[in-house]
Amino acid sequence: MSSISIGPRPLAPDRRALLERRIRWVVAATITYNVIEAVIALVAGRLASSSALIGFGLDSIVEVLSAAAVAWQFSAPNPHTRERAAMRTISLSFFGLAAFVTVDAARSLLNATEPEHSTAGIILAAVSLAVMPFLSWFERRTGRELGSASAVADSKQTLICTYLSAVLLVGLVLNSTLGWWWADPIAAVVIAAFAIREGIEAWKGDACCTPVSQLVGGDTAHCDDEHCGDGCCDD
Repeated sequence: MSSISIGPRPLAPDRRALLERRIRWVVAATITYNVIEAVIALVAGRLASSSALIGFGLDSIVEVLSAAAVAWQFSAPNPHTRERAAMRTISLSFFGLAAFVTVDAARSLLNATEPEHSTAGIILAAVSLAVMPFLSWFERRTGRELGSASAVADSKQTLICTYLSAVLLVGLVLNSTLGWWWADPIAAVVIAAFAIREGIEAWKGDACCTPVSQLVGGDTAHCDDEHCGDGCCDD
């Protein structure tokens, strides 16, 4: 008896075109929001002498670079031809994010500088915490259906921005209410470690348990507990 390989059906041209338009839309929305977010965070951080807010603004710039790489990829007639280059750029943006966050956190801890209360920073972190999860989910789900490793990797970048928003919000609130200025930089170091892990996976092409070569070649993707412990391939 011959074995039958069951995999996802090939996308119809109309469906593929729709998904590519969705990717371009969510990337444009992500870039626009992050540019605004970066400006507000950097200005508010300078006014409040908050290294956490300044670091958050730098993270937004890194997120813009990652989304721009996906926008560049999907501006081509055949986006898959630019997949690997986009993945390399996203990987480097992960490492850049980790470097920014780590240096900023270390500086905050060493200087023991207590930032001033920032109402603008708290509002910005709260809004980002509400907006970023949706953008990440939408891009990730669309990227998985389209078979785009770079879109999935960029959605992880946006998800890290969500974590940073939560860390920033908690840090600013604890600093304002209890004077715990050290809470934010310590949590930020943990997130930086997570960013390094995702950067390594993106560099290897492992955006969701599937190498870029398989996604481009159209091979069936699979996910098991040994190779996909983070739930990336879960519905």
